[in-house]
Amino acid sequence: MIDVLYFAWVRERIGLPRERIETRAATVNDLVAELIAREDRYAAAFADTSSLRVALDQELAEFDAPLAGVREVAFFPPMTGG
Repeated sequence: MIDVLYFAWVRERIGLPRERIETRAATVNDLVAELIAREDRYAAAFADTSSLRVALDQELAEFDAPLAGVREVAFFPPMTGG
């Protein structure tokens, strides 16, 4: 099982702040594909992954990163600072 967290507009499109799912995904991209296949709301949230960032166990990662041993995946839009 893996905890998946959604922030900002990702959470708004999916309608959940977090969920615990069972997955066979090897990478973040594989997980996204599994989520998109579930329901249209996931497809809407992940339509353009170039506009998203991902963290694995609270460390920024790329979408081709492996999920082996990961307990938490978080999806969020890019942050700006100033």
